[in-house]
Amino acid sequence: MDYKTQVINGTTYAFIDKSHWNSEKKRGEHKRKYIGKVIEGKLVFNKKYLLEKQLETQKTSKPGPVPVTSCKRSFYGAVYLLSCIAEKIGLRDDLKACFGDIYKELMSLAFYLVLEEGQAMYRFKKWGHTHVHPFGADIPSQRISRLFGMITEDAKMAYFKRQAKRRCETEYLAFDTTSISSFSELLKQVKYGKNKEGDDLPQINLALLFGEVSMLPVYYRKLPGNIADVKTIDNLIKDVDFLDLVKLQLCMDRGFFSQKNINELMKHHHKFLIGARTGLKLVKTHLDDIRDSFVTCQAFLKMSRELSFNSPAIVGLF
Repeated sequence: MDYKTQVINGTTYAFIDKSHWNSEKKRGEHKRKYIGKVIEGKLVFNKKYLLEKQLETQKTSKPGPVPVTSCKRSFYGAVYLLSCIAEKIGLRDDLKACFGDIYKELMSLAFYLVLEEGQAMYRFKKWGHTHVHPFGADIPSQRISRLFGMITEDAKMAYFKRQAKRRCETEYLAFDTTSISSFSELLKQVKYGKNKEGDDLPQINLALLFGEVSMLPVYYRKLPGNIADVKTIDNLIKDVDFLDLVKLQLCMDRGFFSQKNINELMKHHHKFLIGARTGLKLVKTHLDDIRDSFVTCQAFLKMSRELSFNSPAIVGLF
């Protein structure tokens, strides 16, 4: 490389002398471009010159094939389906509104629990490595424990309130309880009661309010295992009032029937449909008044079914 040198204050600078024609002045001129220093007889380029050379090389060179350094296969189909469902029913938006920055982690944990039913939470690492999920990274066991601890009662009730408003104006809300058997000796709510699983174990009761048409949950509450169904209405009414539900229409089975519950539901102006045991004196009294017409109606329905092949229009009326 041809270059010239110039000593300035004891330092030898290297430069390239470029000549060019000045058309305005009608004469030839020279322009110096400093490229570095000469140190102990060796040319050391400055950063500006090296950067210019790098940019020139990038402009003139064509990018070659990039070698593959890793190969990974990830499952996405089931998670994509759950993500679409979460978007459609408003679950994603409600989680984001109620739980803030941790909502993606909660969604990933929920998807894991749905797709890997019965698996322990510490196995999330393996599942998350092979699946595309909302959070997109590993959630260690300690972080999972902290996340569960961050789900406060206020945040849950705010989430229930948002979900309830999406359901109660378009469908009846069914209310029921189930029992979850447990071997735990530490949980305070684990007590002996009417076990719906049919095993001889203490339990926790889970009360659930859900849409009859959509089959989507609106609200749930854990209850001690020794609380009977008929006594859970008090908690339901309190929570429903707190959730500020309007146009509430409840549907319950006969396990919740009692005079006190009926009075409380009417007192709070809730619309409801509830089953009752036919052996109760109150029910018998009212059934006796309409028994004859009721039996006649049943006989007519039976006859219409027998004639269904000949008179399908009659059956269609019922």
